[in-house]
Amino acid sequence: QVQLVESGGGLVQPGGSLRLSCVFDRDIFSRITMGWFRQAPGKERELVAYMTTEGITYYADSVKGRFAISRDDAKKTVYLQMNVLRPEDTAVYYCNTRGIPYEWGQGAQVTVSS
Repeated sequence: QVQLVESGGGLVQPGGSLRLSCVFDRDIFSRITMGWFRQAPGKERELVAYMTTEGITYYADSVKGRFAISRDDAKKTVYLQMNVLRPEDTAVYYCNTRGIPYEWGQGAQVTVSS
């Protein structure tokens, strides 16, 4: 059973920071593009950022300049550093491949509120 395990979510004030982690414990990790997605209440899941195996990154306009994706292939882990958080960043954050997704994990709840 494929498992994606996200962690690092929480409650943070506007302007604060959080770092999310996602472990995908499969040997294929180093050969696939990994991304972060989020789903806010009442909205569809959206792509936030991804990083290719060559280190090429993409960011949604809404997070560009505030979020940074990174990966550690040895640890089979992808990270999302989130800075200058805004209330509109409140969502459940998920990681998955940018291609045909694997079974979604439980996600990490991020709540930005004063």
